Amino acid sequence: MAEGDSIFRLAARLDAATAGAVIARSDVRHPRFAGADLAGEEITGWVPRGKHLLARTAGGWTVHSHLRMSGRWSVLRPGRRLPRAVAADLRIALHLVDGRTVAGIGLPVLAVLPTRDEHTVVGHLGPDLLGGTFDGDAALARLRADPGRAVLAALLDQRVVAGLGNMWAQELLFLERISPWRECSAVSDPGTLLGRGRALLRDAVVRNPAQNTTGRVRPPHFVYGRYRRPCLRCGTAVAFAPPERTPHGRETWWCPRCQR
Repeated sequence: MAEGDSIFRLAARLDAATAGAVIARSDVRHPRFAGADLAGEEITGWVPRGKHLLARTAGGWTVHSHLRMSGRWSVLRPGRRLPRAVAADLRIALHLVDGRTVAGIGLPVLAVLPTRDEHTVVGHLGPDLLGGTFDGDAALARLRADPGRAVLAALLDQRVVAGLGNMWAQELLFLERISPWRECSAVSDPGTLLGRGRALLRDAVVRNPAQNTTGRVRPPHFVYGRYRRPCLRCGTAVAFAPPERTPHGRETWWCPRCQR
C-alpha cells in the first residue's frame, strides 16, 4: 500500500509534469462520476493529503484518489497507449491539449467533486505528518483520546494522524522500542514517537524513496516482513500476528525482547 511519503513524491512528480496543462477531454470510468466533464480545465496542481491525492483545476474541480494496494497514476507521451491488459483497469484519463494523457489505473477510490467540497473526502483525516503546518498538539490529543487503544492501531488510524502505513508504523515502533500492543496511555513520550514518525517520512521523501529503515541492502527492514528471522538488535526471532488476530486487522511483526 502506498504510504504518505510515496504519495508525496507522486504528487510532486505529477505536479512538475502537468501543472498548468489544459485538459482537452476527460474519460471517467466510474459509475457515479462517469458524467464528469473536465474539458477546458487547467490543472493547477496535485496535492497530497496523508495517503490521499488531490488534483485541482482552475475552474474549481478536484479529482480525488486513494491508491491503496493497486492504484497508480501515469503520464503517457503523445501517441502512446496503455497495453490492453492495463487499459482494462483504467479508471480515469485526462487527455491534455498537448497530446499527453494522465491515466489513473486500478484506482480503488476515485471521485470528481467541487474543490470546495474536498472536506467530504479528506476532512476526517488527522494532522498530516508531511504537512507543512503539522499540528503536533492536535495529533497528540487524538492519540491520547482513546488511552486503552493499542498504539499500533492508533498510528494506523488516519483519523488520528495521516500518512503512516503498516510498514512505517511498525518500523517506527521497533526503532522506539515500543510494543505494538502497548496501550496509548502507557507510551511514555508520544510526542517523540510522532516526531520520529514525521522525521522518517520526511527523510523518505528527500533521500530514502526505497523506504529502507536498516541502512542495509538486505534486509531493508527491522521487523516488517521478517517473521521468525533474527532481530537485528538482539537476535530474538521476530514474532508475527495475522490480520484476523489483531484489533487493527493488519499483519503485525515485532521483536518480543526489544519491544516488551
